[in-house]
Parts: sequence; C-alpha cells; structure tokens
Amino acid sequence: MDPVTQGVLGAVLPQATAASGKQLASAGLLGFLAGMAADLDVLIRSSSDPLLFLEYHRQFTHSLVFIPVGGLICALLLHAVLGRRRGLRFGQSWLYCTLGYATHAVLDACTTYGTMLLWPFSDARIAWNTISIIDPLFTLPLLLAMVLASKRGRPLFARLGLLWACGYMALGLWQRNEAEEMGYALATARGHQPLRLEAKPSFANILVWKLVYETSDRYYVDAVRAGLAPRVFRGNSVEKLDIPRDLPWLDHDSQQARDIERFRWFSNGYIARDPLFPNRVIDIRYSIVPNELAPLWSIELRPGARRDEHAAYLVHRDTGNGRAAMMWRMVSGG
Repeated sequence: MDPVTQGVLGAVLPQATAASGKQLASAGLLGFLAGMAADLDVLIRSSSDPLLFLEYHRQFTHSLVFIPVGGLICALLLHAVLGRRRGLRFGQSWLYCTLGYATHAVLDACTTYGTMLLWPFSDARIAWNTISIIDPLFTLPLLLAMVLASKRGRPLFARLGLLWACGYMALGLWQRNEAEEMGYALATARGHQPLRLEAKPSFANILVWKLVYETSDRYYVDAVRAGLAPRVFRGNSVEKLDIPRDLPWLDHDSQQARDIERFRWFSNGYIARDPLFPNRVIDIRYSIVPNELAPLWSIELRPGARRDEHAAYLVHRDTGNGRAAMMWRMVSGG
C-alpha cells in the first residue's frame, strides 16, 4: 500500500485504543511513523543483483512474528525523539508503535503484490486481492478520522475510521468474488476450464478488476466492471513461458536462468515471453489498462552474457496511447 495510507491506518489503530484523550495526537504520530516503517526493507538492494529487492520487500519486516520486534525498534527510536517529550512512558510509546506497526503487513496482504506474513515458516506470498495499492476512497476518510481524533481528543473518530476500513475491505472482498464469478463465466463461454483464476483490483478503485486465468498452455487476460453496471472488457492471451522453445540459447546453469526462476516465484508463476520484445520475460498480472498484456515490470535477458551475469530488471509506466482515458472509461462505465 502507499506510504500515506500505511501511516494513516497505523495512526488510527493506536488512537482508537488510547487510554486518554490527551494522548491521541501522540498516539497518532507514533502510530503513523511506525505504520510506515516496515517498508524500509526497500533499502535492501544490490547494484550487482537487480532482483535482490524482490526477495526482501515484504519479507521479514512484514512477517506476523516480526511485529513485536518491529514495534520495539520503532519505540526505541521514536520514544527518545518524540514520546518522552510528549510525556509518554516508554511502555506507552512501545504499545502505540507496535499497534501502528501491526497494521502494515495485514494491510499489504489485502493488496495484490504478495506479502510473506508467515515468514520464516513459509515463503508463500499472501495476497487477498481486495484493494489497489492506491485507493483515495479508502484513504481519505481514514485521514479525516485521524485528524479529527487528534484535534478533538475523541477516540470515537478513530474507531469510526477503523469501521470504515473494515467495511471498505468487506466491499472489496465482495467485489472480488463478483469479478471472479464473471471470469469463470467468461472462461466457460470460451470453452475453457481454468487451472486457476484470479481477479485483481485495477488502479485506485474496486470497480474494475483485472482477470487472469491459466489453461494448460496459455494465460488469458481480461477486465470486468463488477457490482453496479457489470461489463466485460475482453483482452488477449499469451503462451506460457517455455524456456527451451522461447529462449533456446539460454544456458540453464547460468545466473540469468536462475533469475527467471526467482522472477517466476515473485510473479506466482504468471510469466510469459514479451510478445514485442523476445528477450524479455513479463509478469502478466499487472498493467496500466487491466485488459492489456503490457506489463508494469519485466526482466530482460541478454544472449552472450557471462554465466554469472544477472538479468536486468525493467519497470514500465507507459500511460501514452490514451491509456489513462481508456482506464477512466472503464471505471466510469463508458
């Protein structure tokens, strides 16, 4: 989730449980900062290994068992800087920081990226697919609740904010299930029996959903508008990655081959060769326009590379060719 939403939710939970109205602003501030802290794992990078951050982002810092540790680290830093100056005991700072930190991983698991909640017992990337990584309709009421609770010293506003958050997630879950049902109906109409099917919210809303389903040899990508005024936006398909067929020159003992498997794990297996760039492997789960194959990220392999040379990691943010307008028409029902 975006940092602002992580911080705001991290603030509202300790505000809702604060023992004194006078502490609401302090509880909110500590919770806000602790609620963003888990994403400091993005600093774990390597100039020689472009995929290293994919393995560590949303890993141990986002694990459920790490919450007390993360809360303690935040409290040790923030109590000296803020908590003591605001008249809090260390135990209070620790509680507010831990509550704020605890919201982070759970909120991330509600998105589509995948969060290792069960690390170190499992490296499964859990994604409940109920909300986009940015959703103003979710964030703005929470922000208002946080500000009102701080200014008026009433935890009721924070509790109403939490109620809104839970209600919005429940609506997202319902919308996701509706989108999946539409996806199965679309697959059936094509004569397919999907091996697996996922519905993911498109950018900044829970109305339009990206559908991805798998058959024995291909991935199919479509979009649907679920709930009010349901509609199907048909997309395209692509063959699954077959390394001997698609990359016959690749040395199977090379680092680039190992990087493909790392990227496959990160992408939950949804990888294919880029139809436009034959040396690129794409994650088909994400795109600017939800019924397109155009990826948000990919890895690029180089024939003739050294055996220890890594694949390149590429990020794609092309909003040209009317993509933004097309996305808006889908959301607005046009």
